[in-house]
Amino acid sequence: MFKTEPPASAPIAPLDRRTLLKGGALGAGLLAAPLSAASGARGFTHGVASGEPGVEKVMLWTRYVADDVVALEFQVAETQDFADPVAEGSAIASPETDCCAKAWADGLRSGKWYYYRFIAPDGSVSDTGRTRTLPEGPTARWRMAVFSCSNIGFGWFNAYAHAADANEFDCALHLGDYFYEYGYGTYPSEAEWLAARAPLDPQSEIVLLNDYRARYAQYRSDPDLRRLHQVYPMISGWDDHESTNDSWEGGAQNHQSETEGEWSVRKAAAMRAYREWMPVSDEPWAAYEVGDLATLFRLETRLTARSQQFDYGMLLRGTTSPEQGIAALTAFREERYRDPAREVLGAEQQDWLADGLMRSAKGGKAWQVLVQQVLLGKSSSATSLTDNLPAGLPDFVQRRVVAGALASRAGLPINMDAWDGYPAARERLYQASLAAGANLVSLAGDTHNAWAFDLTHGGERVGVEFGGQSVTSPGFENFLPQLKPADIAGALVERNPELKWMDASRRGYMAVELTPSSATSEFRFLAGVRDKGAGVVGTHRVTALAGQRALQAG
Repeated sequence: MFKTEPPASAPIAPLDRRTLLKGGALGAGLLAAPLSAASGARGFTHGVASGEPGVEKVMLWTRYVADDVVALEFQVAETQDFADPVAEGSAIASPETDCCAKAWADGLRSGKWYYYRFIAPDGSVSDTGRTRTLPEGPTARWRMAVFSCSNIGFGWFNAYAHAADANEFDCALHLGDYFYEYGYGTYPSEAEWLAARAPLDPQSEIVLLNDYRARYAQYRSDPDLRRLHQVYPMISGWDDHESTNDSWEGGAQNHQSETEGEWSVRKAAAMRAYREWMPVSDEPWAAYEVGDLATLFRLETRLTARSQQFDYGMLLRGTTSPEQGIAALTAFREERYRDPAREVLGAEQQDWLADGLMRSAKGGKAWQVLVQQVLLGKSSSATSLTDNLPAGLPDFVQRRVVAGALASRAGLPINMDAWDGYPAARERLYQASLAAGANLVSLAGDTHNAWAFDLTHGGERVGVEFGGQSVTSPGFENFLPQLKPADIAGALVERNPELKWMDASRRGYMAVELTPSSATSEFRFLAGVRDKGAGVVGTHRVTALAGQRALQAG
């Protein structure tokens, strides 16, 4: 969770605000192909998807609803007429997996586009999908459409639609918050819910396995999301909302065991439904080799090993003045904040990543790319933003603004749910990257806003980070509408040396391009999400040159 999302349940003590504030064209014909029947029907109900691309294989997905187990056949071909299939096999759709079917198509050629489809025993045929294998050897370019934070109630998935229609990417990445677990009226509120969107299914917060399955079924019924899956292979990993808000290995802010049961049961249900409905393997983390150009490392930062987040509300409990608050936070910073036992990745994943970074860099690949969820870059609240806040702010907004300002004055970050809340774990990652001689690029979501960071450790350059804006979930413009987004962005950039640019108000996605000489993110901003079909009306490009481990100035 970032500061633009609903407040945590634990409040912070009221403080005197006045005192505080003093201080490529491939398969274009497929884009016009029809989608299959609407959800709720039997047979093929939710289109097709592919993921986990490799040099010689890719995972295929579909859903076929029937009362009993059904053996589907799949075909992979170089042409849409499937006159000469290059791979064939079977996939099982079973009520035990919510009728979702997955299978590996292997024996494929590297760096090539393919078409695929499923065929049922009754002769019915799924949508035709398009997928791509990873290249091998010299690779001049790789382009990725990067998404995060798609809350169906806030608006239309215009970012998905634009990327699918652009037809210029080699794959899609989803960095998490693929859906949201809240019940109707929570986030968004009833007043914020877009009336043109179908009612939330189920209406309550999702807790049980069938709840998670129903929420996937609703999201995957969206035609723009289905089209995106249909035309690109996707590499994806969950963040917190695929389980529940601010989840960690042993619990979550939005899980109450006394009314919602054991956390382990809910976590297992969330993970199972994700692996049923998404074109993903059961591996919690994985690497993808993009020729001699890059290695993509899909990380798991939530449910495997993450320690519980620090909570400013709890840290400030009992304080009644800004001075007491700063003193409490300063003591925390000196005593507990850098605890080396606190984990994000855990020892097993950290060792795997360190080895992978070393192999990739020593093997001559230009880029080592982290496909992960939360910001690595260091970011503290800008106290200058509080100078002219109007009276009458909602209580939860005022509490957060106060906590952020106090934390900044105590030398602490704004977001304890990001890597900022786990400085020792971040240092382990940075040390591994520097030891490998890696050219690190971090891709992150979670915050709903757009960011570009230089990443540093002990005075050394480590790499860069592109933090993507959300598909629909609102950012600072919704949380602090009293302030101009440009003022928010300017104040945060001025306050944080690693932060080189940000956008605090617009939705969209990142178009990330890797070449042997550069890594570039083009942040694509939509006209809006409340009107279906609203297109991209603005862009901002940020580039890092190979070997510099820093963003280009300007």
